[in-house]
Amino acid sequence: MKAPEYGYSCDDVNSYLDDGGHIREMVEELRSKGRLVGFIGGPPCPDFSVGGKNRGRNGDNGKLSQTYVSLIIENKPDFFLFENVKGLWRTARHREFYEELKRSLQLAGYATTERLTNSLEFGAPQDRDRILLFGVRKQLLPAGAFDGDSLRDFPWERYMREDLESIKSLPWPDRDPFNEGSVTEVPDEVSEHKCLTVQYWFDKNDVEHHPNADRYFTPRQGLARMQTVDEGDVSKKSYKRLHRWRYSPTVAYGNNEVHLHPYRERRLSVSEALALQSLPAEYELPNDMTLTDSFKTIGNGVPYLLAKGIAATIHDYLSDTINVNAIETSSGHDE
Repeated sequence: MKAPEYGYSCDDVNSYLDDGGHIREMVEELRSKGRLVGFIGGPPCPDFSVGGKNRGRNGDNGKLSQTYVSLIIENKPDFFLFENVKGLWRTARHREFYEELKRSLQLAGYATTERLTNSLEFGAPQDRDRILLFGVRKQLLPAGAFDGDSLRDFPWERYMREDLESIKSLPWPDRDPFNEGSVTEVPDEVSEHKCLTVQYWFDKNDVEHHPNADRYFTPRQGLARMQTVDEGDVSKKSYKRLHRWRYSPTVAYGNNEVHLHPYRERRLSVSEALALQSLPAEYELPNDMTLTDSFKTIGNGVPYLLAKGIAATIHDYLSDTINVNAIETSSGHDE
């Protein structure tokens, strides 16, 4: 794999604030070559998640949303994408903070658009809502591309494969008694949407023969409890057993949240979790990576098909809309 032009970094994101203008210099260098520069990020979200710490803007993770927005304002990329959990957008006390962040970006010269998006809409087999906020510097946009501070006609739905309301209204199987090693067929009622099911992705990625197939937590205790959970019972925070012919709940494995295999007496493997993130079958994690780090990495990721669809949408929009002459002449000198 080709290394990124400017390398990798594991530094704290706060270290890039007031870094002596290093990032701004990179932005200006690329812009001088007529290239668009974008910041794409999803600050850690447990402080806004209903199932997380819920500490909001004052939590250690919550503060990083402000840091990311400050980096955008300070370095003036041509466009940005901000991704976070729906709790930041739908919970009243967190929504106020979100609106403050959005307004500060608009005051910095960006026209924005937002959408609460679910990974099911892009064909990933999990029910995962995310608020996406996209913005472009107004001076790069032609007349009519924005109204006040809002972008017009951003094609959010261009690469969506499914209608969420229709998918949620299907008669998906609920619960079945757990039966170790059982084999069942997809119910006729949902067979046309088999591609959104756990089993479809297990088969598609051949998870049993994947390099990460044997990597899963083995419980020292709790096996008896594991055996009592029905296939499809995801009603509790922990010990959720997925149903093979239904999509998964949000792929999240922190805070003692345990997801069980539909028909095996064990937790999900790394290969199975990767499949539920809709990653290509050839994608694997290093086997010397700890299980804790492996599952944390998977759970923190955006489902591949969702990310791919949004990336293509942004690419199309910028290609069709941006004023190339404005890129070449702006040299980053805004208002």
